[in-house]
Amino acid sequence: MLMANVAEATASLQATVPQIAAVLAALVLLLFVIWRFVLGKEESELDGSRREEPASGGNGELQSRSQKKAKGLQRRDHRTQQDTFAHCLLVGSLKGHSEMITSMDWSSNGQHLITCSEDRTLRLWSTREFQNKEHRHSRASIVLDHVTLVRFTSETRVVALWLALADTLRLCKIQRQGDRTLQLVPLCADFPRQHKAEVIAIDIAATGRFLMTASNDTTIILWTMKGVVLSSINTNQMQNFHVAVSPCGRFIGSCGFTPDVKIWEVCFGKTGEFREVTRAFELKGHKAGVVSFAFSNDSTRMVSASKDGTWRLWDTELEFRGQRDPQLLLSVPLTGDPKTLQIALSPDGHVAALASGGDVSVLRTATGEVMETFASLHGGWFAELGSHLSVGSGLEFCSEPHRHLHWM
Repeated sequence: MLMANVAEATASLQATVPQIAAVLAALVLLLFVIWRFVLGKEESELDGSRREEPASGGNGELQSRSQKKAKGLQRRDHRTQQDTFAHCLLVGSLKGHSEMITSMDWSSNGQHLITCSEDRTLRLWSTREFQNKEHRHSRASIVLDHVTLVRFTSETRVVALWLALADTLRLCKIQRQGDRTLQLVPLCADFPRQHKAEVIAIDIAATGRFLMTASNDTTIILWTMKGVVLSSINTNQMQNFHVAVSPCGRFIGSCGFTPDVKIWEVCFGKTGEFREVTRAFELKGHKAGVVSFAFSNDSTRMVSASKDGTWRLWDTELEFRGQRDPQLLLSVPLTGDPKTLQIALSPDGHVAALASGGDVSVLRTATGEVMETFASLHGGWFAELGSHLSVGSGLEFCSEPHRHLHWM
């Protein structure tokens, strides 16, 4: 009986094996068909994308060539605009940089002007060459970086540089390597990073006692010339628009989103040691944020320009006249875009220059009278506007699109 059951089960199993094999074969075939279908679809999409890539790459290359051609035409147009500007007070134009000029500064003796640019060079110009047709200059290259801010120290051959990519301050001595080549020799290690926002200003006291950096948040930092932090100031102006050290080296001023200019005094002891930074005074009265200000050479006069559409002249000779607050001497409406305003004051405080867009107005501070207007001087905004005692009542300008300077 047992043997009969085993034989029957074996026969039944043998009968179902072909059926199971057939089912498995069908499943394998179905999976193979599905796999081939999916693979074929992916290959089709891949081939389609490959066919599109050359066309896209070709268009991109053509677009890139078109952009380069357009930029070339723009540069030629800029050169044409440079050559067409003329004025009876124009002494000359300094040319040489191939990209935007970012900053400039006079040496303390007025014999040299230094400029920096996005072309990764610094150029040193002699004021003796200004009257010549050809303006010879020397240049130094910045390796793998470019300088956005430059200032001479009290020593003519030492400059402070703010490096854009390294995001740090470097003090360098300028050494000549040939007739027209300069070498920048670092005097100490790069200053440590302290700012958390973009640095918009550096300045150095004429006394050589301290150096200032300021960022576009509310931070001002005072340093020794070796990179040691002396003090940090919070301006509480929501955002700094402009920060500068007075020509006498005694004060620091800042303006920003709030409608005032704040002035601090940097105090040192009799033996030259740093003591403290104290609030000196404020210029109050504007009805909107102040975008620019300037000191006279002895800091007894100041000018300010505001988004409220006015520029103002102030008497800041406080301790000599027993005043507690600066006295407003003049308030004059101004034209142009208030957001692009820059103002400069002559060393004696008698003349101010106001830049807006590509235009510059020269003003008599006693009356507010416009003495001269230079329209479309650069065709764009100004990177920097200033004056210097050693060059008389001259003014110098550098701007974004045309990569050169004018001085009067």
